[in-house]
Amino acid sequence: MKSMEEMIKAAQEAAQTVQTQMEEAQARLDSIEVEGKSGGGLVSVKATAKGRILSVSIDDSLMKAEEKGILEDLVAAAFNDARDKADAVSNEEMGKMTGGMGLPAGFKLPF
Repeated sequence: MKSMEEMIKAAQEAAQTVQTQMEEAQARLDSIEVEGKSGGGLVSVKATAKGRILSVSIDDSLMKAEEKGILEDLVAAAFNDARDKADAVSNEEMGKMTGGMGLPAGFKLPF
């Protein structure tokens, strides 16, 4: 049987390993790119899986003053599409890391 000191040391080492894995996963998420689109691809937003916006692209055909409201809606929709995709990739990446931890269903680690 292990002493209390050995068990505490093992728990601290495990916590440090988890912390290192979390930092590595966060760095990976910022290097994975997703693209959200709307209007059949007329508006696109590129973002990292961590949610950082990289670029916005708007087709020239939408650059009409009378269609300003439509353009604004399409940009918002593209941002939301990119955010949804970023969330999906982030959840997948973090699931890979936490999958072997045996955490109870629904338990979320702070990211």
